[in-house]
Amino acid sequence: MRVVKAEQMSVGEVDIAEIVFDKKSRDDIPKVLCGLQHLYLNQPLREALFALLESELLPKIDKALGRPGMPLWNIFVCAVLRLDLNPDYDRLHELVNQHVTLRQMLGHGPFNEHQYSYQSLVDNLRLFTPELLDKINTLVVQEGHVLVKKGGAALRGRCDSFVVETNVHYPTDMTLLLDALRKLLTLIGRGCEAVGPRDFRQYRHSIKAFKRLVRAAQMKKRCKAKAAEGATLDPAQQAHQTLLESARKQLDKVGRTLTLLQHVRPDALCLDIQGFIVHAERQIEQIERRVMHGEVIPHAEKVFSLFQPHTEWISKGKAGVPVELGVRVGVVEDQYRFILHHRVMAGETDDKVAVAIIRDAQHKFPDLRACSFDKGFHSPANQQDLAKQLDQVVLPRKGKLSQERRAIEHSVMFKQARRHHAAVESAINALEVHGLDQCPDHGIAGFKRYFALAVVARNIHRIGDILWQQEQAREKRRRAAKQGWQNKSAA
Repeated sequence: MRVVKAEQMSVGEVDIAEIVFDKKSRDDIPKVLCGLQHLYLNQPLREALFALLESELLPKIDKALGRPGMPLWNIFVCAVLRLDLNPDYDRLHELVNQHVTLRQMLGHGPFNEHQYSYQSLVDNLRLFTPELLDKINTLVVQEGHVLVKKGGAALRGRCDSFVVETNVHYPTDMTLLLDALRKLLTLIGRGCEAVGPRDFRQYRHSIKAFKRLVRAAQMKKRCKAKAAEGATLDPAQQAHQTLLESARKQLDKVGRTLTLLQHVRPDALCLDIQGFIVHAERQIEQIERRVMHGEVIPHAEKVFSLFQPHTEWISKGKAGVPVELGVRVGVVEDQYRFILHHRVMAGETDDKVAVAIIRDAQHKFPDLRACSFDKGFHSPANQQDLAKQLDQVVLPRKGKLSQERRAIEHSVMFKQARRHHAAVESAINALEVHGLDQCPDHGIAGFKRYFALAVVARNIHRIGDILWQQEQAREKRRRAAKQGWQNKSAA
């Protein structure tokens, strides 16, 4: 049984409309809670938000049956805080159980001692889908425009891409082989402990022994010692050969035991083991080709993480950042600093998504009539297609410019738009500071959910920041009026 928000207030509970924030606070929590409070107090927006949560969060489950679950509003508040504050689940667990103002937003008064469990937070925050979060983001941005947009002014966008890193270590073929063997031996060792075969009683010792072989091969590779007189292999190749022989012996042993294990428990464990066998065989082949035969492994054949297979090797030419391990993402920000649309660019480059990302953004916000881009989005086809979609396209061309194109790109309008385009870097930095420095969630589905939630949280924070600034301006005017009245009285 789940409710969106309990209709009956409990003893001591503070109405969300009555929650007061410390106006002198410079922390992020009051601002994001202020944004959430505004969403809740706007009745049409609240009803639309609650309707989305109720219809699309666990759509196939009857929310009127079963034991009481975490209210959907509470799940939404916790999810926004997780992405905006960039805590891990341990810190979020501490906040929702101890932070007084946050507990008031969750509907818990001083007499309510309800405590959230760690696993309950983990399980419930994974219920969101990127599609649901995209719809919520559209509602949030529309409300933000009500606060700042004047008249029927058209929206002017700024489009850019950046890399969200995945939680992986630096990949080398030997460390990836170590990951595969470590998981193989651990899975089959635990499977044998549960069922009965005694083949892998010392699987922990085997993992440590193989790790020593990997470290030895790495050290021999660094020392660059030459082969002894009459030897066919240098010390580094000999260390790698020993490593590969040990890996093959372990794979043969795992294969024999897996055949016996499949008759006893043909479940997901055996499928996982078979998957890591494939990874290990691929890494053995690549190490042998690279070290023993001197081949250069094509980039398309490489895998950069066994646990996050969507991870890409991205080199954007940034100073001090030779390579990033993650996935490209794109955002479209408007002149009011709201993120209108976002896109996960798995396996895509900037020039492949320029038209699609604007088309999708205009589907949600038809008054988007201008947009600026970096040179990476340029292609002749993009220039033509974007000109049909937008009234003003600020997309610099690559290479030598014709006289006509040079006149366009040196015009006052074009140069002014290029200067304003740099502001999108501020939005990217804000996203990275508030959760997108690294994605801790697993799989491409988790990555998309995490990124979509970060965009929603950032836009809610932006609403809270606008309300905060408006309140500060009102307070400043009140103080000035009071001071003027006191000066007039004294005179």
